[in-house]
Parts: sequence; structure tokens; C-alpha cells
Amino acid sequence: MTRIAAALAVLLLQAAALPARALSAAEALAKVRVLDERTHNNGDFTGLCYLESKEKDKDDVVRELVYYRRSEGQRLLMLFTRPKAEAGKGYLRIEKNLWLYDPSTGKWERRTERERIGGSDSRRGDFDESRLAEEFDVKWEADEKLGAYATHRLLLTAKEGVDVAYPTVRLWLDAATGNLLKRQDLALSGRLMRTALYPRWKKVWSESKKGDVWYPEQIYLYDEIEKANSTMVIIKQVDLRPLDANMFTKAWLEAKSR
Repeated sequence: MTRIAAALAVLLLQAAALPARALSAAEALAKVRVLDERTHNNGDFTGLCYLESKEKDKDDVVRELVYYRRSEGQRLLMLFTRPKAEAGKGYLRIEKNLWLYDPSTGKWERRTERERIGGSDSRRGDFDESRLAEEFDVKWEADEKLGAYATHRLLLTAKEGVDVAYPTVRLWLDAATGNLLKRQDLALSGRLMRTALYPRWKKVWSESKKGDVWYPEQIYLYDEIEKANSTMVIIKQVDLRPLDANMFTKAWLEAKSR
């Protein structure tokens, strides 16, 4: 019996030392699709958030931002309400084009997906519904520990012809919950450009979806080029009630900015 017990112990140790089974391409894609689906409301979404930005040799800046989403047509509108110098400035996504409105000049400018929202380290995708499975090809890289969490590390490569902020993205998904814990954005050369951490996720019941809608309560964004620069995003309030039908227009944002 002692020999049998010893042999079993050796087998258990060997099994524990075996590398994790690689996820197939279909399995990895399925996990990203779950991540996407959780953020979709199948209706309207309003979020109030604060962005605290730190830049080298500059005073910290705290901005208040209200953003509105509509699943139909992939619509997104972002409006700054504070500080006073930036109040009324906003972004509008129309037919996959991102536009910036500056009330001081009354002009609209088309912006790229790399646009730093309000000069912070955030991007349009940090406030929009997740569409990673639609925009990227997905591949499993490894299963590894991220602090106390067991995670799946996935590599995402932008599909041809899709306009995204970064062509390559690396994700760490919590193996237990499927929640996104960490993201790295990389340039075409492979250089690390930005790191994002997601320590808290919350969910709210949606009548239009008949299910839960998930959103990150906190996001920590780190500029990997200008190491002293970072932004903390805190989403304070979420409302899923229907919005005005004509809200996602340039005319609405211009009127709201006056």
C-alpha cells in the first residue's frame, strides 16, 4: 500500500507539472465572443465617468465625461462636461467614422481610431461595445498566472481592411469568470504601446437584452512610450433606459454644447 500511495503521489506531481492544454482557434474565439456579448445591450446605454490623467511635468487633470451608446448602427457619442475649459467638446461615431466637435470653433474634424480621447490615454474602444471577435483573428498563446488569477493569454491580430486603434492586441482573460483582466496594445512592429488593467467588473440587468450587461468599473491605462503618462477611468453611473431617437447626430451634439 505504501508503494502504491508513493506511485500515485508521483503521478499526481507529474500531472500538475504538465503544460496547460492549448485552446483551439475555435475555443479561443468563443471566449472572445463571450467577452463581446457581455458588453452588448441590444439597446441604449448611458455611462458617467471620470478620467484622471497624469502627464510628465504637468498638473493632473480630472475630466468628467458622459457617453451614450446604441447597439443598432454601432452608434457612440461622448460629451465632456468638466472641466469648464473642455465642457461641450465631444466625439460622435457615425457609420464607423469618428468625429470630434470643438464648440470653441464650431468645427468638426474627422479623427482616427488612435485618437486620444480628450488628450487622455483612453481610446474610443474603451467606451464602446466590444467587437473584438468581429475585428480580430484570435489565437491562444498560453495559460499563465496573473497575480492570484489563472488566465488564458490570447493574441489578437486585426483582420484585413478593419480600422482599429492597434493592429495587434494581447488579452489576459480570467479562466474562472471569462472577465478581461489585462490588455496590451501593440504597433505593427510589435512594440508595446499601451497597457490596460481591469480590476473590477460590474453587471446591470437589461430589459432590452433580457440579460446582464457588463462594464468595467475601473480601467487603468498606461502609456508605454511616455512612461510617466497614465489615465484612470472610473465609471460612476450606468443607465440603460432608451435615449432620444435623434440623439446620435451632429445637430444634437452642437445644441448640447451651446
